Amino acid sequence: MRITLTLIAAASLAFVFARSPEERVITDPATITSARNAGAHPVPIDDLFFSRGIGGASWSPDGKEIVFTTNLTGRFNLWKVSANGGWPVQLAVSDDRQGSQVWSPDGKWIAWQQDRGGNEAYDIYVEPAAGGVPVDITNTADISETGALFSPDSSRLAIGWKPTKAPTTDIGILDLSTKAVRNVTNEKDPTRSWGTVAWTRDGSTLYANRSNADGTLGEIYRIDLASGRMENLTPNSKVAVFASALSPDGKTLLITSNEKGGYDNVALLDVASKAITWVTDLKWEASSDDFSPDGKWITYSINEDGQQQVYLAPAAGGGAPRQLAVPVGLNSLVGRPTAFSPDGGRLLVVHQSSTEVADYWIYDLTTGRARQLTHSAIASLDATPLPPSQIVHYKSFDGATISALLWVPFNLERNGRNAGIVLPHGGPTGQTTDAFSRNVVALVSRGYTVIAPNVRGSTGYGLAFQKMNFKDLGGGDLQDEVYAAKFLAATGYIDPKRIGITGGSYGGYMTLMAIGKTPAVWAAAVEQYGIVDWYSMLQHEDPRLQEYEKSLLGDPVKDRAVYEAASPIKYLTNATAPLLVLQGENDIRVPKEEAEQVVSILKNAGKTVDVHYYPNEGHGFAKRENQIDAIKRMIDWFDRYLK
Repeated sequence: MRITLTLIAAASLAFVFARSPEERVITDPATITSARNAGAHPVPIDDLFFSRGIGGASWSPDGKEIVFTTNLTGRFNLWKVSANGGWPVQLAVSDDRQGSQVWSPDGKWIAWQQDRGGNEAYDIYVEPAAGGVPVDITNTADISETGALFSPDSSRLAIGWKPTKAPTTDIGILDLSTKAVRNVTNEKDPTRSWGTVAWTRDGSTLYANRSNADGTLGEIYRIDLASGRMENLTPNSKVAVFASALSPDGKTLLITSNEKGGYDNVALLDVASKAITWVTDLKWEASSDDFSPDGKWITYSINEDGQQQVYLAPAAGGGAPRQLAVPVGLNSLVGRPTAFSPDGGRLLVVHQSSTEVADYWIYDLTTGRARQLTHSAIASLDATPLPPSQIVHYKSFDGATISALLWVPFNLERNGRNAGIVLPHGGPTGQTTDAFSRNVVALVSRGYTVIAPNVRGSTGYGLAFQKMNFKDLGGGDLQDEVYAAKFLAATGYIDPKRIGITGGSYGGYMTLMAIGKTPAVWAAAVEQYGIVDWYSMLQHEDPRLQEYEKSLLGDPVKDRAVYEAASPIKYLTNATAPLLVLQGENDIRVPKEEAEQVVSILKNAGKTVDVHYYPNEGHGFAKRENQIDAIKRMIDWFDRYLK
């Protein structure tokens, strides 16, 4: 599907959203319909997973090329492509995933990060931009180095530096001539970590973010690299505040903060005076992006109920923001260190939706038009009719309004005999957005109605909503999932005895809680790398994630009862739904021990359970053959027990 993008005033767009979460209108399930389409058919699994994925990007300093990550070969490796289009050239080959690539300012080098078998212990690699032998310049199995950003003279890299057994990430400066790393932060608080924002033009200073484990608190620092002196530009901050870019003159930071009532908004921070000038004042989630190279423009995005649009605004104020007129879906800017081309005339945009695979577009600021740069969908998928997502709202058990994405297959009869699936997201501080989901498309095209709720604890709806499941994991948020199942049944299409549940990470945890705590609701389940016991998680998970877990559940000693009440292990023997477990063997977020406990408990209780472990995979499955295998197993499981 070819799309033309134009830059127009935001007010003239035809897309209509509630102006804030409070204005969402409850959806009558009876209004949900299944469209007729004679060409509808189950999408072949190979069509979905041989359609490529993309990730990250960086402009060459001359603006002629773009380096990006794609799994064209079935592995997420580095490729580069002409900014004018054409066939990409592979730069690096590895069985392991590569990402966070960045071009050096002198144009000679490309740096990226790469782990080992999904273990998230990354090394930094560099390679000549013209092609050559990649070199692992950190080569540390017990330290994870991430997020490399070149100094203006291309002689150094600012990197994230985290020992695998430590909870905090510090900032290090890697000298490319000696390969030595000098840490410029030395965090003592296990609940805080650092991330690089930008270098000053003379390379003497770094701007950095310091945040807590769940991102609800943040500060911005200026670090003098010669003296090591650090200045907090947001002293006494009690809110989340993060910088995304530094103006070319070094005087202003573009930031995101939830100071306005707990809702993320965009602002400008004057470095000298520390004064903040607000750019947005919304109750939807606004996120800052970049400054243009001449400093005249800023970019930011607004996430409205899981659909995201991109805006361009004068940095000095005084003019209305303008929106990139892309179709409804998930639209964002991408580029390290910036989405702007070096000459400032173009932007690198990613567009995707529930029916369109993610692709890069080059947006021309002079003409106000865009052209598609990559074409990730194979032709047969492009030609296949796919039912789009729709946003629905329903009331949960306590009257709270819950947003959800809903996909209804073509050609369903409203006879109450069809199967449905509830899809909880990860996190829990995450959000299901209007992105292209291969798993959803595979299920919906096979007749399953899928609903993905953004339950309490989700991001995108303000800090108060995000904190509604604090010390109540698997409580109110589980009821929000149960009420999503009720919504499916109320449409008249779905048999309430044929509803399944599946999710990964926190979605996997929610799947286990659902079948154990509310067993009568679910007829089948597929759990992917989910938590069964928060205490065993503390013993085996990455130390940084231990701090995140504590931010959700409290102190593991003082709040032991909270941990126990929130652990599926307490309820799992109540399960009646047949369960399939899928797990990566190198997962540091939800270690393999969690899946092993689930299988052992259910087998000993005489329940129906099966499991498959994927070697050399971490948290989620990155290798194409494993992605294909996992979705085939899921479909077979649901076909057996729901249909």
